[in-house]
Amino acid sequence: MPLQPSQLRNALATVMETDIGKDIVTAGMVKDLQCEGDDISIEIQLSSNESPLRETIRKQIEAALRSAGQEMGEGVGAVNVKFTADVRTANERVRDDTSPLPNVKKIIAVGAGKGGVGKSTVATLLAVGLAKQGEKVGLLDGDIYGPSMTTMLGLQKLESKAEENQLLPFEVHGIKAMTIGKLVEPDRALIWRGPRAHSAFKQLATQTSWGELDYLIVDLPPGTGDVPLSLTQLLPLTGAVIVCTPQVVAQDDARRAVRMFEQLGVPLLGLVENMSYFVADDGKEYDIFGRGGGEQMAASMNIDYLGGIPIHPEMRIAADTGEPLKYWEINETMSKAFDEVCNNLVKAASLSEPDRPTMNIH
Repeated sequence: MPLQPSQLRNALATVMETDIGKDIVTAGMVKDLQCEGDDISIEIQLSSNESPLRETIRKQIEAALRSAGQEMGEGVGAVNVKFTADVRTANERVRDDTSPLPNVKKIIAVGAGKGGVGKSTVATLLAVGLAKQGEKVGLLDGDIYGPSMTTMLGLQKLESKAEENQLLPFEVHGIKAMTIGKLVEPDRALIWRGPRAHSAFKQLATQTSWGELDYLIVDLPPGTGDVPLSLTQLLPLTGAVIVCTPQVVAQDDARRAVRMFEQLGVPLLGLVENMSYFVADDGKEYDIFGRGGGEQMAASMNIDYLGGIPIHPEMRIAADTGEPLKYWEINETMSKAFDEVCNNLVKAASLSEPDRPTMNIH
């Protein structure tokens, strides 16, 4: 009598994938398992067609099955091991798996190649703008090294609360928000290495009671460091928005951010050019830092241009006083620009929903 499927799986669970420190069953690498008489056929999925572990795993599988057969007093005939490769990136795998935030429909990262380009301003604007359109929106301040949402959302006097081991988000300006800035001392320098930064981000993202959301906007730290990598491995991102200013030096850094998300398998929803131009009280527009550089860069990299955000002293005042809804009260030109960016993001996000392949395991 041949070995039963449960006996085969128990035997395969003794074979370790040393790169990830898990057995091949727990790691989900066994994609097909069939028996014909005493012969056994197995399909094993690796992360690469060129994996150096192929022959090692093949030998370990055959040894484990034959050992199990001997223990059970059953014969094992031919052992045929077929290898396939899962060439998806980390974030593509996450998008295909069960999300840690199942009640959040779309998760959008907002990143920038360098600091000082207004990334957090754009993230706040997108969150509040989408909420103004009737969407249920959360804003996660993932810039754990330099959190700014405490000020920009006016959270200084609010107390952080928890319930049933879940952080309760702050409900302000029509959105739900969470920031590390409310969980540490205000003037404390957050000098965290990779593992601790990953742990802090994971706690903020997955242990906040977000409830049902149409969008979760994640404000990332500038640059291409540990947190964007943690984000792509943790959450099923709908896509990313890149923020830059018209200057060439800002575009150079923005290109690196674009390449980073491409390498991580995160769809690029588009680029926003912040501080694109200044609108005077008489309605006349002035190109203080130049204009159109972001749009040209987006075209050259074949990504969507979501629009330009004007610069105005009233925006700085609204950010400093934690009143983002006042962005829309500055003047009609700026209000239209904000709405255009939000509308273009909605369109891009609706087109970015990935197909989720299915795999059969017998």
